[in-house]
Amino acid sequence: MTAVSIKEARAKLSELIDNLKPGDEVIITEKNVPVARLLPAATPPAKRKLGSMRGTVTYMAPDFDAPLDDFKEYME
Repeated sequence: MTAVSIKEARAKLSELIDNLKPGDEVIITEKNVPVARLLPAATPPAKRKLGSMRGTVTYMAPDFDAPLDDFKEYME
């Protein structure tokens, strides 16, 4: 955690933002009283790639598509 005055934050805002890493925070103070926090934005989750699990299913039971016993009465 780093503390900077408002004047210093105005002068070095882009530098403060560039130096932020996940988990860091900068406290901005006015007359030694905290008035704001500068936090890094959450990184967006990575985009899912379709087909990335292709080939990972190595076994499928022969009755995979068979109706479940619990639903037999509905199938009649």
